Amino acid sequence: MAHRYKNPDPILRSAVIVIAAILVFATLKAGADIFAPLTLATITGVMLAPVTDGLEKLGLSSGLASALVLFAGVCGIGVLVILVEPVVWRVAEEVPRIRLELRSFIEELRGLIRGLEDVNREVEQALGGDGNGQTDAEGDPVMPNLTSAILLAPVFLAQFLIFVGALFFFLFTRKNIYVYMSRKIGSSAETPEIMRRLTRAERVVSRYFLTITTINFGLGAAVGSALALIGLPGPVIWGLAAAMLNYILYIGPIGMVLGLSLAGLLAFDGIMVILPPVLYLLFNLIEAQFVTPALVGKNIAINPLLIFVSLVVWLWLWGPIGAIVAIPMLAILLVMLDVFEGEVPGEVAAAPSPKNTSATPEV
Repeated sequence: MAHRYKNPDPILRSAVIVIAAILVFATLKAGADIFAPLTLATITGVMLAPVTDGLEKLGLSSGLASALVLFAGVCGIGVLVILVEPVVWRVAEEVPRIRLELRSFIEELRGLIRGLEDVNREVEQALGGDGNGQTDAEGDPVMPNLTSAILLAPVFLAQFLIFVGALFFFLFTRKNIYVYMSRKIGSSAETPEIMRRLTRAERVVSRYFLTITTINFGLGAAVGSALALIGLPGPVIWGLAAAMLNYILYIGPIGMVLGLSLAGLLAFDGIMVILPPVLYLLFNLIEAQFVTPALVGKNIAINPLLIFVSLVVWLWLWGPIGAIVAIPMLAILLVMLDVFEGEVPGEVAAAPSPKNTSATPEV
């Protein structure tokens, strides 16, 4: 006699889901040194997939095409490191001067608003301080020494090697991976639909980031040109920084504003100090409010709340790497859930149904 099982308790099912989610996040957090470069390599492979496909159409084998794409990417990273290195050393050498400039700037502000100094002293006394605003003997920030940098080098090297290896093998075998996943995720009847969604997710993410890359480097060129016109040292480096940091939503622009503020303190005097960050904010506003919405379109628009939550979660998990993969992971998830309706740029869509002829709303 066959046993008839009752539906599981909803509370029990919810508890199991919550526990599973906690275990997954704890695993990702604990294994960040491995999972972060693996995920970054997978996302990078998805974005570079059209380049590999184009090389294969020219007659190259899948392995050779993947190796060429990987070699070009590593060379690009090397060029960026070479270009950024002088700026890093210059900033390190200018740390004492930056500190003095900041102290002078703060003193000028205190001269304009003297009441703030009295309020600050009262707050420090209320918190148990001595009212002098000193936190240590010299008041200098703790800087990492050479030993710390050397100890961190093997970790970065290992992560880089994991990234390179995973990227090559993903580009080389990604089609087989998609076929395997489509067969294992659902039933045999659902395999074609899952395969379609995986392919569509790759197309959406790759075309989206191709467009974003074009926009970011256009922003970098505009910022670099404007900074060159006002005479800020290293405008090309600042333009590249603006382009690269614009991939990291919210955090990247904040970092650019802080960096250009310090550069303004070092290079200019008076009101010119604030001109570099103001120019960057102006170009960033134009890009965010007009250029990106016009080129990306509304059919793959994502709700800003989802973007913010995804960014916070992945940033907490994996730091800067998490901030980079947050938006691609969110876009892939939404495509797999079939949230993006309508025609994706570059995708041949079926004829619209009479019941669904309205414009695609924002997700």
